[in-house]
Amino acid sequence: MIADDSADPAIVAADLVGQAEHGHESPAWLFTTSRPLAEEVMRRVPPLIEKLPPTARDAAGAAWRDYGEVIVGTTREEIAQVSDRYASEHLEVHARDLDWWLANLTCYGSLFLGEETTVAYGDKTSGPNHILPTKGAARYSGGLSVHKFIKTLTWQRMTREANREVGQVAARISRLEGMEAHARTADDRLDKYFPGETFDRGAAVER
Repeated sequence: MIADDSADPAIVAADLVGQAEHGHESPAWLFTTSRPLAEEVMRRVPPLIEKLPPTARDAAGAAWRDYGEVIVGTTREEIAQVSDRYASEHLEVHARDLDWWLANLTCYGSLFLGEETTVAYGDKTSGPNHILPTKGAARYSGGLSVHKFIKTLTWQRMTREANREVGQVAARISRLEGMEAHARTADDRLDKYFPGETFDRGAAVER
């Protein structure tokens, strides 16, 4: 969760506990610019856990003890950077200027903007889905969607003139990587299309 001094600590604490009950290794993180909010949330979480039924209490208690974190930063920019490094599966924002957060956060499985939008709604009713990247995978992947099942095809077509630039660059890079045969596929085209011209093709691979 991300929260500033406009957030309600009772709601923030309840939502953290709601995620902690998923299991013994479920992280519950709060990133905030408000130290008073952080302290109040940390005061509220343990009693909320104690009031849970036994199975949920066991899971949430272990998760909060072993994986609970509260980080206090000085600016919202700093908090956004921290959040993107953590790349949460679910990310709630209880802060002013929600549009700013929407525009600046980039690494999360699913984003829940405002106090009115709790993760439990996304888990149980509001969608779009509940198959989301965990353990930091939100840095490079998103939630399950139809796009995961679409076959993507790419293609290229170059002119002979394009070979003048692309060919010599490809030859140099290939030789720097020690791939002489790759480089020669570019050489052959340069020789054929531009006979008599001189190109910087890099030093041939000797080894």
